Formats: sequence, C-alpha cells, structure tokens
Amino acid sequence: MSDGSELDDDDETGGSIIRQELADEIVSSSRAATSDTLRSVTYFTRANYQQLYLREDLERDADLDEFVGHEWRDFKETQNAYQTTELGPYHFTVRVFENGYLLRITTEREGVIITTDGLTMREYEEVAEVLERLLQEESG
Repeated sequence: MSDGSELDDDDETGGSIIRQELADEIVSSSRAATSDTLRSVTYFTRANYQQLYLREDLERDADLDEFVGHEWRDFKETQNAYQTTELGPYHFTVRVFENGYLLRITTEREGVIITTDGLTMREYEEVAEVLERLLQEESG
C-alpha cells in the first residue's frame, strides 16, 4: 500500500489550472517536508482550485469549493487587516483542527493549502518557505 496518490486531471487536453511541472514540484516539496503526515495538497486561484494530492486513507468527499473560497477570502481580509501592523508582512496561516492541521500559503494570484496530521512550527515554516518561493517564481 502506498502513502497516497497524486490526483490526475481527467482532461488530457490541458484542463488543468496549473502547469504539471509546478504541480509536481508542489507535491514533491510538500511530501519531502512533511513525510507521512501529509494529508492533502490543493492549489487554488481566485477563480478555481485543483486538488493535487490526497492520502489514500482519506475520503474524497470534502467540500473543497466552500473550503477554498473561505481560505481565499480570509487571506484577503487578513492581508488588509494587518497591512500596517508592526508584525511585518503576512507569510502563511496555520489552522488547528481536531483531526489535523492546515497550512495556507497565498500570493496575490494563487495559493496552496496543505493539510497534515501535525508538524512542528519550524517544519511548517520550512514547507511554507519552499511553497511560497515556488508560487513567487511562477508569478514572475
């Protein structure tokens, strides 16, 4: 039994919202940083989302549409609310739930949400840094 599976786009004509090379880099970087604790990886833009990875022991029935929409709105509100704070610029969000953790990394145009069983704050910072760099390189 493998640890998980990468989700393939059924439309081979290019219906994906993300370049395959970037999707592969996001998943491999997330897996390298989180190991067996990685639950899922979802890439999103303002208009759409695509789940890139889901661990095999998890159900594919999550309501990602509402979930991703909330995370996008929350990013915009957070960015606006803390724009002038002495804390410095926003980098990422970690949310804690009963059955797992969520890490959101977002740029002005796109973002990645990963869910895990749990990591240390240092590990979240490391994976966030890698994913943020990948997104910034993609945005140019």
